Amino acid sequence: MRVAATLAILAVMTSAAFAGGGFEIVIPGRPGVPIIINGIDASYAVVEGDWGLGKGTHVEPTIYGGRYIDPVPHVGHYYPSAGRMPGYGRLEIEPPANRRLPQPAESYHQSWSAQSAPLPAQSNVPVDPPEIIYAPQDYRRGPHNLPR
Repeated sequence: MRVAATLAILAVMTSAAFAGGGFEIVIPGRPGVPIIINGIDASYAVVEGDWGLGKGTHVEPTIYGGRYIDPVPHVGHYYPSAGRMPGYGRLEIEPPANRRLPQPAESYHQSWSAQSAPLPAQSNVPVDPPEIIYAPQDYRRGPHNLPR
């Protein structure tokens, strides 16, 4: 009886180790942003055999339902590095080097400055007062009879 219970517990505990070999359905975290795996858009597709970073080995995943993504998109934009002329747009004409140049622009200079606000009018308080200032005593009322 104990052997059967031990085998049942052992079978239940080790089955969790084999749970990582199933399939996953890939759902993008942000709409419109594709999940690309090895040049295939795997958004909303089934991926099997993707072990990720959890294992020390690399397994090539199998993607069911993904679509191939062209690595060089054929869009209607002009890329000067491609060496082709654009299909439409402005016709750029380079002027000759010996053409008549326009008059040079007049010189322009601008500067900024900042300064502190002017000091207020000087009072009878010294610039470097002592640490303790003794208040004059009115001895007619007594030292503890202060005006209210």
